[in-house]
Amino acid sequence: IAAILKEELGVVAEDVYVIHGPLGVPTPENQGFMNNPAFVVGEDGVVVVDPGASVQTGEMVLRQVAKVTGKPLLAVFNTHVHGDHWLGNQAMRDIAPEVPIYAHPKMLAAVEAGAGEEWVARMVSGTDGATEGTVSVGPNISLDHGDEIEIGGLEYRIFHYGQVHTHTDLMIQVPGKELLFLADNANNKRIVRMDDGSFSGTIAALTAAREQIPAKVLVPGHGKTGGWEIVDANLEYFTVLYETVAALYEEGISDFEMKPKVAGKLSGFSDWAGFEDELGKHISLAYLEAEEAAF
Repeated sequence: IAAILKEELGVVAEDVYVIHGPLGVPTPENQGFMNNPAFVVGEDGVVVVDPGASVQTGEMVLRQVAKVTGKPLLAVFNTHVHGDHWLGNQAMRDIAPEVPIYAHPKMLAAVEAGAGEEWVARMVSGTDGATEGTVSVGPNISLDHGDEIEIGGLEYRIFHYGQVHTHTDLMIQVPGKELLFLADNANNKRIVRMDDGSFSGTIAALTAAREQIPAKVLVPGHGKTGGWEIVDANLEYFTVLYETVAALYEEGISDFEMKPKVAGKLSGFSDWAGFEDELGKHISLAYLEAEEAAF
């Protein structure tokens, strides 16, 4: 992790830092670190967004914060239920036992129902034990679409568009920094799993965000920080995939027969991390969604 950080810790706006994780899967070498933990330094302290996949990653995030400021930790945001983004909460609570951790109410319910333990086990397995010692420390305060909260002299606005990558996804706008945390609603050069998601929901959410949220700096859940070109690329991928699958479904073609045609339509994304691993699953899931929409 230290070697990765040497070149990946970046200032993306004034007093806003992102630790850009590698575009991969959990391994012993990365200790599960593959998302984009971020922190915002405000007047009175620090807000962390998505502290990572393990207590080890969370501790790494805190070491980076300490290099920038000695201000206290004021709050943590968890953007959705997938543990690669939030199991680092444990480290946050270790240094600030009363720190509020915000997330969508459906995430609070999912963690209460055991999602945290499932993700802890998944990370331990994927890293051959490199994340041992991590325990599930879930969020404790819910925020939903339209909520606004001031922390450390900065306003944070919450957007939730229903089922997108999951049922629990938040986008977080910081108007004072012209900043938007996209989370896994849109990623940069990474194709994410959609096992819990909706293709039509993703298209609707990204279209709405494009129209409704003013921002210049967009931080994806995975991949490099950039601008609206991140959203536009994801909109293209999901729109072409879903519309192609839906059209082939209407022609009576089975999902397992669709892959060559869909892959050809999406050839511009073939170099994105996860393309080969996820495309077949995406086609099957989009087929089921198109089938449901047809009835």
